[in-house]
Amino acid sequence: MAVISVRDLVKTYTVGEVVVRALRGANMDVEAGEFVAVTGPSGSGKSTLMHILGCLDRPTSGNYFLDGKDVSRMSKDELAVVRNKKIGFVFQGFNLLSRTTALDNVELPLLYNGAGKMKSAERHRRAMDALKIVGLGERFHHFPNQLSGGQQQRVAIARALINNPSILLADEPTGNLDSRTSIEVMGLFQRLNIERGITVVLITHEPDIADYGTRIVSFRDGVVKTDRAVTNRRTAADELANLPPVEEAV
Repeated sequence: MAVISVRDLVKTYTVGEVVVRALRGANMDVEAGEFVAVTGPSGSGKSTLMHILGCLDRPTSGNYFLDGKDVSRMSKDELAVVRNKKIGFVFQGFNLLSRTTALDNVELPLLYNGAGKMKSAERHRRAMDALKIVGLGERFHHFPNQLSGGQQQRVAIARALINNPSILLADEPTGNLDSRTSIEVMGLFQRLNIERGITVVLITHEPDIADYGTRIVSFRDGVVKTDRAVTNRRTAADELANLPPVEEAV
């Protein structure tokens, strides 16, 4: 059974007197443990799809099944639980609180998922473990303005991992990063996918970034145009090994 399945997905917006059809009957399945890159030009519907997959928005019509359950039948409370416990989100803009340390930023989801009664020491431990996973074990008490762009994105990924989600949804996660840092972040996604079995759905407009996935689904005009396996997958670990060393990796 597919962990994600969308059928005839339609999403229509009304902007003033203009009707915008962002999705026009999209169909897509994602199996558990896949790394799927969703590509397409601006306005193709890929970001709208991401919001629906993340239970941040509802389709106008069609069906979205998550682990076999029809999301359209879920209440607001049930959707909130899914967002917090089953899905981790990573965005282009990091979305970190500027006056809050890396550790406290990562802890935030624990305060909204019913774990508010968790002891502070336990929240700290889990946040530290998440930061160690992304290679920031020495940056617990740094603020965002003390971190590079790549390090900030790693904090954002650690925050997405804090509740042990089975799915990571990443919307243009390398959009604000330089080439080397982009490879490092994609290497982290590959490790999480391969070593931890996390299903990754990545939105990107960069063809070279899409090649880090195992499959590429291309959108145009609100529908899937192509769906193909990546035959020559990029491996971030190998690429990084061949790059000149830097004084401090981010």
